[in-house]
Amino acid sequence: MKVQAVAIDNNDNPKVAPDGWLRQNKDKSLSEVFSSIHVPVKGGFMKKLLSFTGPGLMVAVGYMDPGNWATDIAGGARFGYTLLSVIFISNIFGITLQHLALKLGVVAERDLAQACRDSYRPAISFALWILCEIAIAACDLAEVIGSALALNLLFGIPLVAGVLITAFDVLLILFFQYKGFRLIESIVAGFIIIILGCFLFEIFVSHPAFMPVLAGLWPKTEIVTNPSMLYIAIGILGATVMPHTLYLHSSIVQTRNYPRTTEGKKMAIKFGTIDSTLALMAAFFINAAILVVAAAAFHDSGHQDVADIMDAHKLLSPLLGTTLASTLFGVALLASGQNSTLTGTLAGQIVMEGFLNIRLNPWLRRLITRLIAIIPAFIVTWMYGEKGTSSLLILSQVILSMQLSFAVIPLVIFTNDKRKMGQFANGRILKTAVWVIALIVVSLNIYLLKDMMFN
Repeated sequence: MKVQAVAIDNNDNPKVAPDGWLRQNKDKSLSEVFSSIHVPVKGGFMKKLLSFTGPGLMVAVGYMDPGNWATDIAGGARFGYTLLSVIFISNIFGITLQHLALKLGVVAERDLAQACRDSYRPAISFALWILCEIAIAACDLAEVIGSALALNLLFGIPLVAGVLITAFDVLLILFFQYKGFRLIESIVAGFIIIILGCFLFEIFVSHPAFMPVLAGLWPKTEIVTNPSMLYIAIGILGATVMPHTLYLHSSIVQTRNYPRTTEGKKMAIKFGTIDSTLALMAAFFINAAILVVAAAAFHDSGHQDVADIMDAHKLLSPLLGTTLASTLFGVALLASGQNSTLTGTLAGQIVMEGFLNIRLNPWLRRLITRLIAIIPAFIVTWMYGEKGTSSLLILSQVILSMQLSFAVIPLVIFTNDKRKMGQFANGRILKTAVWVIALIVVSLNIYLLKDMMFN
């Protein structure tokens, strides 16, 4: 991709900008909440950290959404604890890439979508927008199916009706958006605590074997040599590191009112990275817990054919000996779906405004995105029932994995560029590490595409 960094002179003629950013465009990302949250410049460590706590939790939602459940359950039931290493490695990738995203937002005060529009030719920027919208639609599809499944598990609502009900959560989102950004962050944190509590209970009653769990954290060559295992591993990567979280993080970190100076930016990067790292470690525990529970409850008991959320819910209570196991499983799934809806709304707004500089009413933007997800979910649910939704859920994660390269590569290029980032550009070690991550992501996606086309 050829960079075309331009600026505007006094005669409105384009010219190359010395730092590579487009100078006629000064719009702020999520302008309604930009720099709206106070940061105590002279406060202590914990006081500053608490003021920056929030964006990491919202990003972490993408690492534990309903799509993760499908791939984690399938991986644990079929292959035991082996794919724990994939979750762990994916999480390390995620922590590194989210650090780059927040650094881009803090230093350049541009979200990733705006940075792409500023730096690339319109045709390339438009193509990247289309790919990102596909990724958001796939993510929203997972939210729709996950929420519909949870409503069915908890209240017996038919899946088709549950899919339609999810269309109305747009009203809930709009209500929270107008009440302040801190409220949204608090709701997200509350849902994460619910999910975490539910899976602590599931771990306790499933009695996983401690040593095999530790052994599962070490990568094994069979993950690459076994095609079935590799397919689920790529799905886990796509479900863990999501493209839209990179756009989201680069924007919402700018909601903090820190000094826009060199020292202020250093502070924002430091505490923003701590916030996102801690939040993503919590997400790792939840993802790992889903796989561990599936391995302990299903793989170790001979139910290795369990590959979807519905089967897992039905078998948890009889296998673990408590009806609370299935109930809490459903509660956590519903919390996960609603959390993902909150963050997906913001990501969709950021992407459209950033790439196209088009500002739609939030209700219209959300309705368009949700309808794109509801239509295929409704058709598949109506025609094929729960088995179809399970396949669609895993497919959505594979789509996300394939789109990941188109967010990662521009992010790496921007944060490596000293013209754009100045003294905050990635150092030699980090630069090498992020290119290795990008190469792994691209290689896995090429393999996946080849496998889907020919097999």
